[in-house]
Amino acid sequence: MSLSYWEKTIYFNDIDVAIIGSGIVGLNAALNLKKKHTDLKIVVLERGMLPSGASSKNAGFACFGSASELLSDLNNTSENETFSLVEKRWKGLLRLRKNLGDKAIDFHNWGGYEVFDTKKKYALCESKIDYLNKHTFPIIGKKNVYQNADNKIKTFGFKNVKHMIVNTAEAQIDTGKMMRALIDKVRKLGVEVINGFEVKSLVDDGKMVTITAGHKETIKCKRVIIATNGFAKQLLPTYQVEPARAQVLITNPIKNLKLKGTFHFDNGYYYFRNINNRVLFGGGRNLDLITEETTEFGLTQLVQNKLENLLSNMILPNTKHTIDMRWSGIMGVGPQKKSIIRATSNNIFCAVRMGGMGVAIGSLVGEEVAMMVEESL
Repeated sequence: MSLSYWEKTIYFNDIDVAIIGSGIVGLNAALNLKKKHTDLKIVVLERGMLPSGASSKNAGFACFGSASELLSDLNNTSENETFSLVEKRWKGLLRLRKNLGDKAIDFHNWGGYEVFDTKKKYALCESKIDYLNKHTFPIIGKKNVYQNADNKIKTFGFKNVKHMIVNTAEAQIDTGKMMRALIDKVRKLGVEVINGFEVKSLVDDGKMVTITAGHKETIKCKRVIIATNGFAKQLLPTYQVEPARAQVLITNPIKNLKLKGTFHFDNGYYYFRNINNRVLFGGGRNLDLITEETTEFGLTQLVQNKLENLLSNMILPNTKHTIDMRWSGIMGVGPQKKSIIRATSNNIFCAVRMGGMGVAIGSLVGEEVAMMVEESL
């Protein structure tokens, strides 16, 4: 396919900044650049008909770390690094809410619960609740963020759940509404969001960047931001960002659903929530990490069977339910949870590796890479 004269002159001529990826990070980078510099011509290039990775496919958790996740992080990183990341997630959620408004993203602070099926797993987390509250108070500004929630087990109707810890500051959003609001906002500012444009290669000659698309067409621009997260390896092969597929299912509406809030299980490898009287349930990639390290969308019987089993025997043990939809999304993970935000050449920048926390940190990561580009112009 070749671009016409009209397409080249209107859409792809004199581009100041091309952003690859129309997810949370890419759109926030566009938003911040355009708000400060209205004269910039900014184009967002998206390979799919909608954001392709995880931005419009995630579970919509406005979370910043369950008790077991933070304790696991403390085993691998310093106390300062762990809580600095918590702070970035929290500030990122505040920025998301400020940028779009709670109503637009359907924000509800109904709490986030970590469920435990054995007393041993719970005991360690329970013993550290005061410690976690001490370190999250200066960040959140709220006392006793983490609390025992065993009294809610029967309320939610769970089976085979021994204990629960609630994160009172955790919330949920509607992922689809968030992405629609973001896209609407950048378009109203004059940013072009072009779908069906898959970038195959980038060449920076020191002055301009040449972008080659999947259909062999080339365009030029002054600066490029790579915001493809789980697909980063395709353009950044040496960077430590691996794809991580997350499989999800959602039930049909359930009358008198008891579930309310966001829930984490098995060190966060499983997660579920209520949405429009349905249960959304995802995770299970730890069952076969090698297979799930892929950029291919799809489902596996192994993971889907496990999700259905937990749904029937733990989450909705005495409730009739049917599965309405199934899908998968692609996250970007690595040996560290810290995102990679840097210049890869004179005119190319990247903001990748959200570590499954794109909703929480995407707004700030997009803002940070936008500032780097701004300084280079």
